[in-house]
Amino acid sequence: METPFTQRWGLFVGLGVISFGLGIVAWVDALAVSLASTILLGVLLFVAGTIQLVHAFVVRDWSGRFMSILGGALYILAGTMMMEEPTTGSMVITIFISACLVVSGIGRIIMAFQQRGLQGWWLIGLGGLISLLVGVCLYVTLPWSGLWLIGTFVAVELIAAGIGWIQFGLALRQAAYIPPAN
Repeated sequence: METPFTQRWGLFVGLGVISFGLGIVAWVDALAVSLASTILLGVLLFVAGTIQLVHAFVVRDWSGRFMSILGGALYILAGTMMMEEPTTGSMVITIFISACLVVSGIGRIIMAFQQRGLQGWWLIGLGGLISLLVGVCLYVTLPWSGLWLIGTFVAVELIAAGIGWIQFGLALRQAAYIPPAN
């Protein structure tokens, strides 16, 4: 069936190839991508904090003004620190991710044991165990893991998105050339 998307299947494939290629580049230099991502996050926090501070002073009669000023100042402080020390910022983010994985893993393990009567309960437990182990491994291998984790996440996302777009474009191409059933 011919649609505007099926006519442009090559653009989706092209987007996928570019995303995949950028993912490979990011994977090769995960350290640089981690530091650049941390600096960018710092810039975003700084801008958000500045906007929040301006808002707090413009809306003077707002009851939440003090908390908005405090929040904006903390955003600016965190953003400035991440821009000045991206290595430390990357490690803090890695510690946060590690803690989330540990807590999530423990939660899924507990849930799995509570649901032992259901078929396949052990798969939830296994997934929880894997999350727990990855979280612990990330923490134990600090500071090294803090230098590559964010860049690796970005690389994996770009590669996965690239594969998805390529597949979508090829599926559109195939749909464009299949004659409709009578």
